[in-house]
Amino acid sequence: MSYQTYLEGGKLILTVPTTGGVQGKEANPNLPEQPDEIAEAARECEKLGAAIVHLHGRDEHGERDAGRLQEINDAVRDRCDDIIIQNTTGGTGIPLEQRAEGIRTDPLPEMASLDMGPMNRYQHITSENTRHMIDTLAAEMQEKGIKPEMEVFNNGHMNEVHRLIDKGLLEEPYYINIIFGPGTLTPPTPENMVNMVNNLPENSIFNVLAIGPHQLPLTTMGIVMGGHVRIGMEDNLYYRRGEPAESNAQLVERTVRIADELDRGLATPAEARELLEIPTR
Repeated sequence: MSYQTYLEGGKLILTVPTTGGVQGKEANPNLPEQPDEIAEAARECEKLGAAIVHLHGRDEHGERDAGRLQEINDAVRDRCDDIIIQNTTGGTGIPLEQRAEGIRTDPLPEMASLDMGPMNRYQHITSENTRHMIDTLAAEMQEKGIKPEMEVFNNGHMNEVHRLIDKGLLEEPYYINIIFGPGTLTPPTPENMVNMVNNLPENSIFNVLAIGPHQLPLTTMGIVMGGHVRIGMEDNLYYRRGEPAESNAQLVERTVRIADELDRGLATPAEARELLEIPTR
């Protein structure tokens, strides 16, 4: 994908991360946590044009719980028409076996996230994401025909994408989520986005994720550059400075308007499957 994709009117894949595994209703009471809430948010966003829903499991108290992904997947399939389910396999301090629950639901998800290396969270926590974890999850995804979305949190993680390609653990086209934000994430500047896109492997499709106030400007830039975007309340709890987001749909609706103004049509789930070459089961 490139600027030429934008000029030619290539379809935009919109992913919505309805809820994450860190912030809860204490940060924004509109954040969905329970299966029915998450499924309803996915339904609203699918109607607006989202093709993929990125899912985290939470327990009845709102704490992260990968074991509830099956229940959430079932609820999303029940409420939505055709949206692509992308389960997380990430998580700070979560053992590999629990992280793998995201790629062991029945039926299997069509996609799953794959964190590409360590990053710091808060003062005393580091997300490990060792090579053993990455390779084990990548191999299981390849065996099961699950399309990985590689989570590239900084420049060094792009090297790990190349390493997986060299090991034969990835299938083309490679779907790479370039992430911008604070801490050990890539600093959120236009120059860094251009640099990250220029360092993508051949036969790659890129997606843009930016944290908090950087979400709107950098995802808009990603649309113009011919990439795809991730918009939702896992990454941004505010609609604008000082104004909490009312819903995932509110954030998605704004991006849909921008994409329309930029003549970037939205890919349906079926078109996203074709663009990403997601295996047919």
